[in-house]
Amino acid sequence: MSFTLHPRLSADTQWIGDLPLCRVLLSKEAIGPWLILVPRYDALREIHHMSATDQQQLMVESSSTAQLLETYFSPDKINIGALGNLVPQLHVHHIARFTTDIAWPGPVWGNTDGSQRSEDERQQLVERLQLLFSQVNGFTPA
Repeated sequence: MSFTLHPRLSADTQWIGDLPLCRVLLSKEAIGPWLILVPRYDALREIHHMSATDQQQLMVESSSTAQLLETYFSPDKINIGALGNLVPQLHVHHIARFTTDIAWPGPVWGNTDGSQRSEDERQQLVERLQLLFSQVNGFTPA
């Protein structure tokens, strides 16, 4: 698989590790755990452009990610979305939402103040997520 992460995703996230199909990224924004799955193919823009096998694998990895967020962070809701309006590279957001978060009940896009976690907070969350993902089949930490 040829793969280069879009520069904006690279700047706005931290790499957690890789699942069999997707790179797992943590958004630097300080609103709940916000994970992004990026299938590791260059120039991939849409889910329906993937093979049926890769679409199924994406669903498995997306479901595992949502389950992990639900089990270990107890959010009020999990938001999952693949918008790609600013970043054309296919990526799927998995956001643990809480009734107490700054954007609730609206979408996170355009409804936060853009603040980021401190380096210490981010590193602690990265290490926790790597430990949690290590229990997911085929995960390789960054």
